[in-house]
Amino acid sequence: MTGASPLISVRELTKTYDLGETQVKALRGVDLVVLPAEFVALTGPSGSGKSTFMHLLGCLDRPTGGDYTLAGVDVARLDRRPLARVRNTQIGFVFQGFNLLPRTTALENVELPLLYAGRVGARERRERAAEALEAVGLADRRSHHPNQLSGGQQQRVAIARALVNRPRLLLADEPTGNLDTRTSIEVMGIFQRLNEAQGLTIVLVTHETDIAEYGTRIVAFRDGRVRSDLPVRRRRAAIAEIERLAGEADAAA
Repeated sequence: MTGASPLISVRELTKTYDLGETQVKALRGVDLVVLPAEFVALTGPSGSGKSTFMHLLGCLDRPTGGDYTLAGVDVARLDRRPLARVRNTQIGFVFQGFNLLPRTTALENVELPLLYAGRVGARERRERAAEALEAVGLADRRSHHPNQLSGGQQQRVAIARALVNRPRLLLADEPTGNLDTRTSIEVMGIFQRLNEAQGLTIVLVTHETDIAEYGTRIVAFRDGRVRSDLPVRRRRAAIAEIERLAGEADAAA
């Protein structure tokens, strides 16, 4: 991607929370550039600022100071309505909690962002939701409710829901936090495939070093600042990891 314009450009970004008589400086001047089709993992201890930074990238909160440009748009200074439009059309979100509606099918859960956004008819909503479920390997579970799906399958539905608006940026906040080892690897495999095959830009928050190594770059936060920003030298490949686990299971059988 040499010479590509940044998808994300952040300069001197700050965030201060006023808690009565106390001020908490969550971010203390962050600079970061993310190019299209990068897969960036944000790491750091609790309270380091990585989740606050993720919320600002996702337009879920506003910075106290600094600049944030997304796809050439100065989103840090947008009013509420255009900010919501950017959030709904440019960004997909995946969280640790799957946040699925329990009485709604997988297909209907995935349709929801299109329903909220409007301007998309019922037939196209269904087609795009089915396409997103197929992309995460759940085409045969479209009529299942969340309580009929495993944790890993529920997270796949959540990923499909994040993809249905065809975003330019996917933000994932501890997406494997509630999953076992194998299922975590499978989810990271979906992210790697979306990143490599479709060129989707991904920014992921994780406190797990091995999960961060599925990305292409690790940005470490501490005390509200970026302390290191390094490429992943030995990137984990989810397909190879799954094959290894399968081999170990066969050997033990």
